[in-house]
Amino acid sequence: MPGPLSPYQSIDTPALLIDREILLRNIGDMQRRADSFGVALRPHTKTHKCPDIAKMQLDAGARGIAVAKPGEAEAMASAGLSDIFIANEVVGAHKLERLRSLSGSIRLSFGADSLEALEQIETVFSSSCPAHVLIEIETGERRSGVADPAQFDVLVDFLKQARHIVFEGVFSHEGFTYQAATQAECLRQFEESQRRTLDFAHRASARGLPCRTVSVGATPTAWLAQGLLPGVTELRPGTYALMDAAQGNALGSHERCAATVLTAVISKPTPDRLIGDVGAKGLTAQTRPAGICKTDGYGIVKGTDVHPFAVYDEHLILYSAALHDALRIGDKIEIIPNHICPVCNLYDQALLVSGGQIVRVLSIACRGRLQ
Repeated sequence: MPGPLSPYQSIDTPALLIDREILLRNIGDMQRRADSFGVALRPHTKTHKCPDIAKMQLDAGARGIAVAKPGEAEAMASAGLSDIFIANEVVGAHKLERLRSLSGSIRLSFGADSLEALEQIETVFSSSCPAHVLIEIETGERRSGVADPAQFDVLVDFLKQARHIVFEGVFSHEGFTYQAATQAECLRQFEESQRRTLDFAHRASARGLPCRTVSVGATPTAWLAQGLLPGVTELRPGTYALMDAAQGNALGSHERCAATVLTAVISKPTPDRLIGDVGAKGLTAQTRPAGICKTDGYGIVKGTDVHPFAVYDEHLILYSAALHDALRIGDKIEIIPNHICPVCNLYDQALLVSGGQIVRVLSIACRGRLQ
């Protein structure tokens, strides 16, 4: 078992660390994949919630970014990001008025999947400031998105006569592929998801409303795919920049995991039990129960094969006689989280690190921007 000690012993804990070299390699490699597929890359920044990382992705060649909520779009726009897609349904006059205001200064688009939402959008926006909308397609996630072709036709017919909405295209998310039993099955499901998304795009075109954008994507499928179906124009993965234990499991390696949570050993109450000073409030209690992203415990101690056994609000529980003997009270170790997206939302800042040193403090400006 490699040494568990982190090289960042002088950093106070808990802390969210991001390895600069791994981050930049992930960003560059995914951009090259998108380029080789002949599609635009639009990273979903709900993972890191950090404008500085988003700018790194744009510098590498990304067309724009995706976010999850209007509040994230506002925070990213305030930081200078100017091409933003809210990959989610936005409803309610208050939120839509915020988006109308934001549309005056950036290129903004957002999702819808119902006639009620489109009617609200048509009322709030205007011909001088139209809304740019993509329709979400449900391809297996059993979450939001249009599942019924007849319902989709109703939306298309409304959009054809709408005066205050510009139809941009369709989008989908194949997050259900995380539960595929094998990489081959994951890719088969991804192909079917693309095909279903494209079927709806073709349906819109046949009714006189062509799609400028057909956007798909998730991290494991983006890493594993050898290409995309003709007609897909945009790839929209999120976790790839930082990665986590679950996504590393899908690839069969944790070498791409750029983000870790630094924790100090604060207690060794038995010969095989250690306690760290981070719990659910800094690591979350999330797990992946099945499929290629299946996780054990609550993450993995970097440099080892030890998985945290439990998390309380402020405590991490580890069982390992080897770690117990190797570590002293006060020693610091790094945990690769199971799911990095909610972990980033727990911190005001991340520390960009390299070679044992902090090289930059990154503001997680979109933290808590849930509205």
